[in-house]
Amino acid sequence: MSLAGDSKHRVWQGLWRMPAPTVALLAVALLLPGCSVRRFAINRVAGILSSGTSSVFESEEDLALAGGALPFGIKLLESLLAETPEHRGLLLATCRAVTLYTYGWVDFPAEVLYEQDIHRARAERARAHRLYQRAFGYCQRGLDVAYPGFASRLAREPEAAVAVTEPRNGEADVPYLYWSAATLGLTISTDRNDPALLARLPEARALLGRALALDEDWDRGALHELQLQLIAAEVGATDFEAIDHHYRRALELSGGDHPGLFVSYAEAVAVPRQDRALFVELLQRALDFDPERAPSQRVQTKLAQRRARWLLDRIDDLILE
Repeated sequence: MSLAGDSKHRVWQGLWRMPAPTVALLAVALLLPGCSVRRFAINRVAGILSSGTSSVFESEEDLALAGGALPFGIKLLESLLAETPEHRGLLLATCRAVTLYTYGWVDFPAEVLYEQDIHRARAERARAHRLYQRAFGYCQRGLDVAYPGFASRLAREPEAAVAVTEPRNGEADVPYLYWSAATLGLTISTDRNDPALLARLPEARALLGRALALDEDWDRGALHELQLQLIAAEVGATDFEAIDHHYRRALELSGGDHPGLFVSYAEAVAVPRQDRALFVELLQRALDFDPERAPSQRVQTKLAQRRARWLLDRIDDLILE
């Protein structure tokens, strides 16, 4: 099948999986000339997709299917954003979709590839960097819609920029703050030797700090898990006491239902401390988690378990004692 033919097949496959009313509205949106009816249809589709797209992908049980479908979903979301660029829900959904795809199907494969082909690995890591920046931009646009000038001020005065989020929208801003911090942190992780990137850590810390202040237990400990990762990414002495605090709080809030937490803690603590027993215990705990226990996060669970298996395979390179 030609590339053009394959692209058409993926588009129709994606449309087939949408609810019939959504497909009808999308057809109206695409076929009508510029008018209020077309605008209504576009906004209606945008609302439907922004509320359900992420959950559809994140609950998929087949990683290959999720990875193959995500690019179509991203381009569909971006097409709608071109028509309704200030739709906050759509901006957040696009940020999440780009981040999920990049983390699972670009960044991790690039990390694995370093052991086989360093030149290709660097090229893919550069691609991951660009995609993370793209995701970060969507979340920043979502905050800019509510708080004009937020993104530009964040770069200059991180703490002052995030302080404006509480009075107007309160907890409604937490997802934008979290995903902004996550995507910026992931961008920095693509090249930890770049001083310009490391200099942006205060922005990520400010975003996450404000999210924690607004709703500390949001998404059952996700904020604490990300805080753990950001602390571990700091250059210099590692603050194990702070990492332990956020690990315990995330574990308490999640009830053990976030297996990625165990992988994060293994890399943040067991590797620097060269604790083989703890390393194995944590990764095995992630691997023993049943994805059906939390079906809405099957993809995240399976990505965490894929990383856990890879880390265990490399244990002799990571733990030297």
